[in-house]
Amino acid sequence: MVGSPGFYYTHNSAGSREDSDPPLILIHGAGGSHLHWSPTTRRLSGRNTYAIDLPGHGRSPGDALRTIPEYVEVLASWIKHEAIRRPVLIGHSMGGAIALSAGLTIPEALAGLVLVGTSDHLPVNPTLLGMLGRDETFTQAVDLIMKWSFSPSSAPRLLELCRKRMLQVPRLVLFSDYRACEQFDVQGRLGEIRLPTLVICGADDKMTPARAVRRLAQSIADSRLAIIEAAGHMVMLEQPPAVDEAVLDFLAREAL
Repeated sequence: MVGSPGFYYTHNSAGSREDSDPPLILIHGAGGSHLHWSPTTRRLSGRNTYAIDLPGHGRSPGDALRTIPEYVEVLASWIKHEAIRRPVLIGHSMGGAIALSAGLTIPEALAGLVLVGTSDHLPVNPTLLGMLGRDETFTQAVDLIMKWSFSPSSAPRLLELCRKRMLQVPRLVLFSDYRACEQFDVQGRLGEIRLPTLVICGADDKMTPARAVRRLAQSIADSRLAIIEAAGHMVMLEQPPAVDEAVLDFLAREAL
């Protein structure tokens, strides 16, 4: 379904206690869509869960935005319009940057954060950014992203499907997303986060290495850290049961 301000989203509330448990909002990463979350995560057991397509992504209308703060602004507007009360934001990569920024700018509207494969700044390889800037090198850029995004143990069928989906993303959307990531930097502000926070990372992540993610977790007061084995940057597609378990355990421990 599409809700103002133009987000397409899926909604699962089967078995949830909508009147008591905080809803969950899944925010995909660069060039992604709600399909970057596994079906089990989108239908997380007993939880009221929304999986969104950011503007200009997937089935959402409009253009991709230029900066992380712009995404936070439209996300906050959508949450208000849909009357979603104090959700837990679960963001991957660029979506994690959006969630982290929301935790700094609208903490009163949120109940918690789950940060997946992300950090307090997201520098982009300049060669990759240059390749995304030209039509003639777009396919090579996608192949490079695929190489850096998955564990060597990932299933070939998953790799084939993800590559096919990424090649369908308009080049300017992917370029805009990676440029937004390049500009994102909240280093030095992590001590301001006062929301319950879970940080998740694939042990084989090359885009946001485990050392950077550990530093992120150490800088957020009382946060929890889950390192998922046999997974890379796309940990939520490579090891969905482990990610789902980590999220559900975090929610239970924090009484969310």
